[in-house]
Amino acid sequence: MHKKGINYAKYGYYFSIPFVLAYLIFSLYPTIYTVIIGFTDLRGLGRTSFTFLSDPFENFKSILANDTFKKSVVNTAVIWIMNFIPQILLALLLTAWFTNRRFKVKGQGAFKVLIYMPNIITAATIAILFNSLFGYPKGPVNDLFISLGLLDAPANFHMQIWTSKGVVAFIQFWMWYGNSMIVLIAGVLGINPTLFEAAEVDGATPTQIFFKITLPRLKTILLYVLITSMVGGLQMYDIPKLYLWGGPDNATLTANVFIHNQAFSGSYLYNRAAAASMLMFLIIVVLSIAMFYLMRDRGEQKLRRQERARLRALKQEASV
Repeated sequence: MHKKGINYAKYGYYFSIPFVLAYLIFSLYPTIYTVIIGFTDLRGLGRTSFTFLSDPFENFKSILANDTFKKSVVNTAVIWIMNFIPQILLALLLTAWFTNRRFKVKGQGAFKVLIYMPNIITAATIAILFNSLFGYPKGPVNDLFISLGLLDAPANFHMQIWTSKGVVAFIQFWMWYGNSMIVLIAGVLGINPTLFEAAEVDGATPTQIFFKITLPRLKTILLYVLITSMVGGLQMYDIPKLYLWGGPDNATLTANVFIHNQAFSGSYLYNRAAAASMLMFLIIVVLSIAMFYLMRDRGEQKLRRQERARLRALKQEASV
């Protein structure tokens, strides 16, 4: 923008300088440094010098051969699936409820705030809360089950593998279903309202409108929710770490908790922690590409192929 010979666009660059500097120092540099030390012998608290290994992939081989790492990846995937399926189903159900033109839900703002609220509570608070709720031998859940006659004696839920996984998955679900709902509602509000009006005039039921009009047009938003949830799920750290520190018997040990333990526990294997981080990055990239491929718009791709074929035919005719 110019006014009286003054270039105001430069001020936008000035205001972006703090962000660029912060990104370079606190994000880009640590990322590059992590990639580098994955090929070195760097280990030990306080050590800064390192040398590159004769076999550059030695750390990666060690991590891939590590049974604990394999178990942590499986745990991460299982816990994410256990929380994402009910999360997306409940988010879709609430989205259909809030956006239905016939229901006209009153007090939507209050409902949305209450549903989204778990997402803004700190993970440490929630982890400690649920650790206390399932406490042994005294805890609210044990007391409730005993009073209802479901248990004869207090149960140590913290020592039950699938109960611990279920609690971590429930916490993740409870914290994030509100965020998924808000994103989906924003997607629904972006759909042309005349489509819904025409469907109502034709006598379509709310269920038909949701599955035939709303859901197909939310495909891009659903892909976004799926990818972001998958990336966040594969990076689970705070809840599993603060709830039971990966126990019992590594049942809640996720990949990020494993990486933290490699880097900051015992022998401080920074090089292997960096290698594990890069392996998780590759897993996330491969899964994201697979999700994009499976959820691609096949109809649009077919139209593009037809258009390219038509253009090639026109060129061939013109050359003749």
